[in-house]
Amino acid sequence: MIRSRLDTDSEDYRLRREAMLTRLAELDAEQSKAVAGGGQKYVERHRARGKLLARERIELLVDPDSPFLELSPLAAWGSEFPVGASVVSGIGVIEDVECVITANDPTVRGGASNPWTLKKSLRAAEIALRNRLPYVNLVESGGADLPTQKEIFIPGGQIFRDLTRLSAAGVPTVALVFGNSTAGGAYVPGMSDHVVMVRERAKVFLGGPPLVKMATGEESDDESLGGAEMHARISGLADHLAVDELDALRIGRRIIASLGWRKRGFVPDGPVREPVYAADELLGIVPEDLKVPFDPREVIARVADGSEFDEFKPLYGASLVTGWAKIHGYPVGVLANARGVLFSEESQKAAQFIQLANQSRTPLLFLQNTTGYMVGKDYEQGGIIKHGAMMINAVSNSTVPHLTVVMGASYGAGNYGMCGRAYDPRFLFSWPSAKSAVMGPAQLAGVMSIVGRASALAKGQVYDEEADAAMRAMVEERIEAESLAFFLSGRLYDDGVIDPRDTRTVLGLCLSAINSAPEPEPAGFGVFRP
Repeated sequence: MIRSRLDTDSEDYRLRREAMLTRLAELDAEQSKAVAGGGQKYVERHRARGKLLARERIELLVDPDSPFLELSPLAAWGSEFPVGASVVSGIGVIEDVECVITANDPTVRGGASNPWTLKKSLRAAEIALRNRLPYVNLVESGGADLPTQKEIFIPGGQIFRDLTRLSAAGVPTVALVFGNSTAGGAYVPGMSDHVVMVRERAKVFLGGPPLVKMATGEESDDESLGGAEMHARISGLADHLAVDELDALRIGRRIIASLGWRKRGFVPDGPVREPVYAADELLGIVPEDLKVPFDPREVIARVADGSEFDEFKPLYGASLVTGWAKIHGYPVGVLANARGVLFSEESQKAAQFIQLANQSRTPLLFLQNTTGYMVGKDYEQGGIIKHGAMMINAVSNSTVPHLTVVMGASYGAGNYGMCGRAYDPRFLFSWPSAKSAVMGPAQLAGVMSIVGRASALAKGQVYDEEADAAMRAMVEERIEAESLAFFLSGRLYDDGVIDPRDTRTVLGLCLSAINSAPEPEPAGFGVFRP
């Protein structure tokens, strides 16, 4: 068992806790924007029509008192579009079956899809396919946001491709249609395995009455062109005709119950032990200044079952902590940055550990706080490039599921070696303290200054020190803003910014979801020792 050395009475702990609580208050404020949808005016208009809100539909669809892990709630943050990207997505339990659920938010521009809606929807479908989770769409959307059609139309076809691939892979797809599903959106129910439409509310057509009039001169109305009753009685697109929204949700639950769905991966047996140390103490671990290192064992002690951790190679490559633990009964191999920088020893140690995890078919958990691989003449001559490449190679070709949590810094190629977004972890979450960029703001601005100074010298020009200072300040400010967790989450470089105290719960939900799918095929290599 890990023996915690965290002094919760110290001034450092108090300051770190206060800083984290401040960030969490900011997180709550931003996430509340997504929950608010299009604002009070449009919420009231929606309710006046006798309709439920997107999150209310999800709450009634999932099992009572069961968790719903919302994904990418900050999508579109910092863009011209509303926070949340007019769609809610996540993993919920329906009739004891874990499912990926997406729900259009019609209070936000009629549920129209913007570029971030598309990215968020594609990510949801990817999670469903990779983890073998039934995919349920709660549909009510006016189609594409036309002013941004150039960014939506061509890549948007992936939504329909993914629905057919899910079905071909034997992963059920269900569409519950509550309102409009027009133009390309008509293919969502059209390509789903099971379709439920609400009488007098659902409207599914490739072209609405105005478009039909313009294209063919034909006069038609919504109901005869694409109403729920028509599709249930004439076209056959609707498999079930619901009398109202509650009936549609009831039918959706019945469909999932009829699947006979079973997990194909590992299922924990026996009682699960809680960590010895309180999750609340996670708030005071990460320093405000990410250049100050912290011991990731303090995090593991508050996340792992029984606070137990079987450390691997503790005396070698000490800047990277590796070892075995359980989270909610699921075995995991943990890689956690201890002092930020990755040296050759850490890189080789990581490669060996990843290969061992692949031999035992154990999922890997990466806890990121890295400034990257070490630079300098001695390290270059010592082979840091080839050793870093060895670690990245192992991460790239590992076939066990990966989970990543960015706790602090995630700079340079360290982001790659520690399984950043580009390396396809099954799930990636950030703490509010997380920052990620090609390098730190001061370092990046300094490099630009050095390059500019050298260029002026080569041209025989006098270097403008005043302009240099202004440039450095501007670059540092911009890179700092672009490296923050909210900014990165807004661009879907993670699956959400989470409260550190929820880390164990979130990881448990993800590990359970991952094991809906069968164990992946093993990698085709043995273990190479450093």
